Amino acid sequence: MPPRRVVTGRSQEPRRRFVEELRLLRAQSGDSLRRLGEVLGWDWSLFGKMESGETLGGPEVVQALDQHYGTGNLLLTLWELALGDPTQFKEQYRRYMSLEAEAVSLWQYSVSAPPGLLQTSGYARAALQAGGLWGEELNQQVDARTGRRKLLEGAGAPPFRAILSEAALRTSQPSAQGWREQLEHLVEMADRPNVTIQVLPFTAGLHGLMNTDVMFLRLRDNRTVAYTENDVRGELMEENDAVEGLQRRYDAMRDLALSPAESRKLILRMLEEVPCEPST
Repeated sequence: MPPRRVVTGRSQEPRRRFVEELRLLRAQSGDSLRRLGEVLGWDWSLFGKMESGETLGGPEVVQALDQHYGTGNLLLTLWELALGDPTQFKEQYRRYMSLEAEAVSLWQYSVSAPPGLLQTSGYARAALQAGGLWGEELNQQVDARTGRRKLLEGAGAPPFRAILSEAALRTSQPSAQGWREQLEHLVEMADRPNVTIQVLPFTAGLHGLMNTDVMFLRLRDNRTVAYTENDVRGELMEENDAVEGLQRRYDAMRDLALSPAESRKLILRMLEEVPCEPST
């Protein structure tokens, strides 16, 4: 393949830039979508969906494209930027997403579902579908949510503490196998040195965050901001008094939670309760 030409005037919006680069590289190579599928071993329709922006694909296919086109890590870098692009999210989430990317530590309480940073792609898809998303918007939100997990990876990943209500671990998704994968993923994440997972059992009783999902972000300037969320809206709180009040409620609730070791044992017991799906 001839050396790839330098292109100027490309879009600065990460997702659009990724899509434009995919189209340009295939045009330069002379490959059809079907030919690309045959060479790389994926269904050719996936490449069509990626070039239309319907989906971003996964890291394996993006790396295969980089290797095929001889572009080093160009596409993978653009893919990672596209996954973390705040413009994929609704307006109320944009500032929060920017702050999350800058946080030096994070701690969260989740009422009814595993936190987004700890969700598998299968669970994220099922949860978003239950919320009424379909088609292109669903694919974009699944890509965006699962892409956030990279925040917790690598040597410089910030510490993250997640406290999950036991209800979040008792509300399974429709697929038994998918739910098994989600619980296994929680155990795997809990084994990471920068991730702490605790379960707040039903026996803890009443507490100050009964109906409130909350994430705290400690920023580089030593400020702490909080983000609360329900099914309808989210609210970013940056006022010291409001954030400190939420922190006191969080700390009191954390005292009621199981230890990380006890929480891990509970999740493993729940795994044993997941029914096996019949083989076909």
